[in-house]
Amino acid sequence: MEELNNILKWNCFVVDSNGRRFGNQAWQGKRSTPQIIPDKRIVLMNEYFSLADKEVLEVGCFEGIHTIGLSQYASKITAIDSRIENVVKTIVRCSLFGHQPNVFKLDIEQDLSNYQELLAADVMHHVGVLYHLKDPITHLLELGKYIRRGIMLDTHYALEEEAKEVCEVAGKQYYYKKYREKGYQDVFSGMYDYSKWLKLDDIVSLLKESGFDKVDIVEKRDERNGPRVLLMAQKS
Repeated sequence: MEELNNILKWNCFVVDSNGRRFGNQAWQGKRSTPQIIPDKRIVLMNEYFSLADKEVLEVGCFEGIHTIGLSQYASKITAIDSRIENVVKTIVRCSLFGHQPNVFKLDIEQDLSNYQELLAADVMHHVGVLYHLKDPITHLLELGKYIRRGIMLDTHYALEEEAKEVCEVAGKQYYYKKYREKGYQDVFSGMYDYSKWLKLDDIVSLLKESGFDKVDIVEKRDERNGPRVLLMAQKS
C-alpha cells in the first residue's frame, strides 16, 4: 500500500477494515479524514432514481471515490474530468475496487456537440462542479439534451446581496457572484481564472428550462466558502 500510495499524488483517501490507507490527504485540514463509500448523497440519489437499471454520468470524478459508490448501484457509469491526472487516478482506484467504469478526459464547458452520444445517460451525478464553471448558465441549459431522467446536483450558490455582476445568455440577464479560481494547476479549482456563482432561484429556473420540471431542494447548508445546496431535478 505504501508503494501504491507513492506512485500517484493522491488528494483523498479511504481505509480498509484493517485500517490500511489507500490514497493520501491533500494537506492538513483538506480531505484529511477517510472518505466514505458510498457517500450519503449517492444513497439518497438511489432512493430518488432507483439506479439499478440506470446509466449514470458523473461530472468531475476527481479521484474516483464517488465513482466507486455509483458503481455499487447503477448498471453503467461514465465518469469525466477535465484533468487527465484525475482520470488516471479514478481508473486505478476503481480497478482496485473491482469496478470498470468508462472514464475519459473532457472539459464539460467545451463544445459538446460531438460528445452527445457518449454523454447520454439516464441520471447525472453533479457534485462540486457547477460553481467552478465560467459559464454555468449555458451548461445548465444544455443538460436536458443528453440526460434523460434526472440530476443530483450539489453546489455552492450566491446570495442575493452577493450577486453584483451581470451577464446575458440567450437574451436573458443573470446576476452572479464572481469567484476567483486558481486555474488548471490547482486540482481543487476550476479550469479558468474565475467562475460564476449563480443565485439559487436561477439555478432552479435554468434546470426547469432545460426540461427538469420537478426540482426538490433537499438540503441547504452553510460551509466555509459559502452557502451550498443539494437538490434533485427530474423530468416528468
